[in-house]
Amino acid sequence: MKRFDVQAVDLQAPRNRVFAYVADPARLPQWTRAFASVTGERALLRTPNGEVEIDLAVHSSREEGTIDWRMAFPDGSVATAFSRVVELDPGSCAFTFVLTPPPVPLEQLEGALEAQSRTLSEELQLLKEILERHG
Repeated sequence: MKRFDVQAVDLQAPRNRVFAYVADPARLPQWTRAFASVTGERALLRTPNGEVEIDLAVHSSREEGTIDWRMAFPDGSVATAFSRVVELDPGSCAFTFVLTPPPVPLEQLEGALEAQSRTLSEELQLLKEILERHG
């Protein structure tokens, strides 16, 4: 069983602009399916079982280009996501995203990562459209 997925997208946008957009949690509902809304360190997350309020912590380093998310659920489970923005040249960058398994029971894990991987691929294309359109 696959335990993680790494995806990347080539963005024709400056690294600093991409970093600022992705590191801003208020923008998550614009380019992800899971986030219905984000207010401060709280978010409303869409799940297969309905919407749930979570605690959201964003850890980012402009210098390193890293943006990581920690999502704490009401039942105490925690999900994480890890990403990096790497400059390719002054007008473009690569955005990479490491997807780890969701915090679900083992019997539900099979197929969950694959489904999230498909969603992530679509989200990265939407992010590309947004950032390249607003250049």
